[in-house]
Amino acid sequence: MSHYQRIRDLREDKDLTQKKMGEILSCSQRVYSNYERGDIDIPTCVLIKLADFHNVSVDYLLNRTNNPNTAI
Repeated sequence: MSHYQRIRDLREDKDLTQKKMGEILSCSQRVYSNYERGDIDIPTCVLIKLADFHNVSVDYLLNRTNNPNTAI
């Protein structure tokens, strides 16, 4: 499993392409693909955008919890 497998799974659950996610995050498909593969670290501001977009916590995206809820 890649370091950021959950962002891929969440994207696929919404039937979105990497290109579309790149557009949503204001980056290229290639950069987004690198995020999913864990080839480059995801900047904090992008992690927050991803968490907000998918309505999950950043900790969930980073595999620090299995609970996707954003509530504390």
